[in-house]
Amino acid sequence: MSTEAIPLTAREEEVYRERTPASLRFFEKAREHLPGGDSRSTVFYPPYPVVFDRGEGCLLFDLDGNQLLDFTGNHSALIHGYGHPEILKAIQVQLRKGTSFPGATEPQRHYAELLCRRIPSLEQVRFTNSGTEATLNAVRAARAFTGRARIAKVEGGYHGTTDDVMVSIHPSGTEAGARSEPRAIPNTRGIPREVVSNVTIIPYNDIEGARAVLESTGAGLAAVLVEPVLGSAGMIPAETAYLEMLREVTRRLGIVLIFDEVVSFRVAYGGAQEYFNVVPDLTCLGKLIGGGFPLGVFGGRSDIMAMFDPSRGRPAVLHPGSHNAHPLGMVAGATTLELLTREVLAQLNSRGGALRQEMSRAFAGAGIPAQITGVGSLFAIHLTEQPVRSYRDTLTAQADRRHQIFLGLVNEGILIDPRGVGSLTTALGEEEVRRFGAALRTVLARHRGA
Repeated sequence: MSTEAIPLTAREEEVYRERTPASLRFFEKAREHLPGGDSRSTVFYPPYPVVFDRGEGCLLFDLDGNQLLDFTGNHSALIHGYGHPEILKAIQVQLRKGTSFPGATEPQRHYAELLCRRIPSLEQVRFTNSGTEATLNAVRAARAFTGRARIAKVEGGYHGTTDDVMVSIHPSGTEAGARSEPRAIPNTRGIPREVVSNVTIIPYNDIEGARAVLESTGAGLAAVLVEPVLGSAGMIPAETAYLEMLREVTRRLGIVLIFDEVVSFRVAYGGAQEYFNVVPDLTCLGKLIGGGFPLGVFGGRSDIMAMFDPSRGRPAVLHPGSHNAHPLGMVAGATTLELLTREVLAQLNSRGGALRQEMSRAFAGAGIPAQITGVGSLFAIHLTEQPVRSYRDTLTAQADRRHQIFLGLVNEGILIDPRGVGSLTTALGEEEVRRFGAALRTVLARHRGA
């Protein structure tokens, strides 16, 4: 069939289907036992996702043998790429000792000390199995500590899948309400109305709007949750003055300020709180800190964390979990951070900055309006002419065209997140960044004027 007769939007999909027949067969079979063929709703995209067989360094190989340069790091979870030898060695040593135990282990103590040294606001920590569990326990701690029930979160902020925080993550423009006073909108069915009504939504990077909302409800707020870089909304950095305002208002009104650094921890040695020089009361971590294993961390002020202490009788806040502080995650995560020195991180962030500049030049050269957001090794594509400072600014972006560019990049051997976001790993070098830029220019040349 001649490609001249095929609309451009269909052409990328046709090439994609020709390259990935084994992935299609997988999904046709997997749907028999898995709704949608998988267990992660955010990694599905039409016509069907690539199915991976293995990863090596910065490369992924799918079931058809296609090789992809990975610019996702499994949604920012793998900062050193796939199969780093020192991480694998640490895992193998621990495997010979055992996978898990009915009590504390030395790797847990070591990793807790490492984290508390690296992030000064972490006076004490506890380990969970995911970032979702970390934010769940941080919110519970804030409620127990303050004696208040209501929480506030930023519009567009993603903090996991518990009911309290699955609110106003991706609301439509028609249902979200006024920009300066956003409505609380459930992000999925199945969340009780009374839960949603107990969540206050504040605008992002709007100092006066957010301050007004917080001060009008502050006496009843247990916590304010904020991502210093909005990940799910498209790697949108907070503005320093905005975070400083949140710190001042929460301190004045006795509200626990929680930084969700599951995504943003990688932007500086001590996390985004070091980068912005704003210190929260509690911090939640996940993704990269597990070194490829399911792991989350929450921690902060010792007077708040003391509520989890069972050594002096029944703790104020219970925190059970058979796999909490799983030894494999402890050694993989600790090794990951030990490898992520200030020098290595500076080089990674420099490459991230170079990639964002290359992407901006590519879109400008193709005459396609786009905003490239991000900081450090994080990036995102927004196909819109207006600057992107908050979730609301993303609502006018061309999602359909972005999807075709995503498929085009896959066809050129480059993988980013289907939502247009991505992150670099230390396994990616200057040559891989150059190849990304060349592939993007090739794809955009096909889409110029479309």
